[in-house]
Amino acid sequence: MDDIKSSGDLTEGPIFKSLITLAVPIIFANILQSAYQLIDTFWVGRLGQEAVAAVSISFPVIFLLISFGGGLAIAGTILVSQYEGKGDKRNVNYVSAQTMLMLLVISVFLTIIGYYASPGLMRLMGAEPDVFLGAVSYLRISFLGLIFMFAYFVFQSLMRGVGDVKTPMYLVFVTVLLNLVFDPLFIFGYGPIPGYGVSGAALATVGTQGIAAVVGIYILFSGKYGIKLSLKDMKPDINLINRMIRLGFPASIEQSTRALGLTVLTLLVASFGTVIVAAYGIGSRILSFVIIPALGLSMATSTLVGQNIGAGKVNRAEEVAKVSGWIGFISLTLVGIIIYFLAEPLSAFFIPGETEAISSSALFIKIMALSFGFMGIQQVLTGAFRGAGDTLIAMILAIVSLWVLQFPLAYVLSQDTVLAEQGIWWAFPVTNIIGAFISIAYFMKGNWKDHRVTEDVRISEQIKEESIVEEGIM
Repeated sequence: MDDIKSSGDLTEGPIFKSLITLAVPIIFANILQSAYQLIDTFWVGRLGQEAVAAVSISFPVIFLLISFGGGLAIAGTILVSQYEGKGDKRNVNYVSAQTMLMLLVISVFLTIIGYYASPGLMRLMGAEPDVFLGAVSYLRISFLGLIFMFAYFVFQSLMRGVGDVKTPMYLVFVTVLLNLVFDPLFIFGYGPIPGYGVSGAALATVGTQGIAAVVGIYILFSGKYGIKLSLKDMKPDINLINRMIRLGFPASIEQSTRALGLTVLTLLVASFGTVIVAAYGIGSRILSFVIIPALGLSMATSTLVGQNIGAGKVNRAEEVAKVSGWIGFISLTLVGIIIYFLAEPLSAFFIPGETEAISSSALFIKIMALSFGFMGIQQVLTGAFRGAGDTLIAMILAIVSLWVLQFPLAYVLSQDTVLAEQGIWWAFPVTNIIGAFISIAYFMKGNWKDHRVTEDVRISEQIKEESIVEEGIM
């Protein structure tokens, strides 16, 4: 094991420096990851607003899948980070192998169901006849690439658990560059390669994600970057997998609930016609891009909190969350101010020449922008809860935000007042502000600090004995 690179001790030293060291590469990697969808939207926008609407109306379903897979992978992040904090490398490797096995099996299952359910999903989403076929094709191809998407999620989550955030960043950077070439190639065609229109954007994304997945799995098996997978560790451990599902499922529901919020709101938006669907699609893309700094801080906070709790340094874990919360609030507020004044140019960038859609999208962005700081607080604190292993409260907060706050408010304001579609827009800032204060209240209560998930997970005696034999041989 001497060839494994060390990511540094995150349980010592200045907290601010540790947060920034982790968060900046995560933020950059997430920006690049989001670039897949933004690049798709940019090139598809050259096909017209019907094409943009086709991608926009299928995007919430894809985002739901991303959130579900990413949420389950969080179980691996939590366990790996806490075992890393304890200095237990054997458990780090074993949990990593079981996480990969679990996500690959689930991805195959979801691919089969999703492929055949795509037409029904698009009808449920209210896709109009002029966008239906394009949306179904885009969604089906995305389902076929789900195994690559989930495999990369596992790679990224496990590496983050041991504190290596640079390797995933480099990998996604290369694949996004490839996507820049593949997107126009498959959308419009060139030479012997035919143009596939909207479907071409999905083909390009699946192809580049496949490359990322294969390279990521190779890195994990190489054993040179903090984790070493082995085939013998991938024999199903039902007890551990059940434990990971119990730990990861609430995180998956949390992530999926946030994505479901976009899906449910799309049903409301669709009732206002194709122009408003396109406007909402652009606004939600901007939102998903702007939230990246908060998500980066949230993920960095999870890793730091997890490793410090694993090392028994609970007070330091609490301080990590406080420092990260302030960083999230200040930075996202500044981002919101900038986005507020750039709302119209940003909308025009994605749907040039569509005056009505640009105007509606710009208004949506402006209404959301000044509450971004509160969104940052909520994301960071839920990241701290997850890192401690308190995934249940993070799930509850997400459910409250959607079903108690955002959707009811959006429905009432859009259907029962003169605001119409603007009522949906206003539901976003109200939810961000209230959600932030609820998260702060639970954080101050302190129950989240009492979790010790690694005490509930044990490798079988057979695995331990094999480890002792291997160490003796080595």
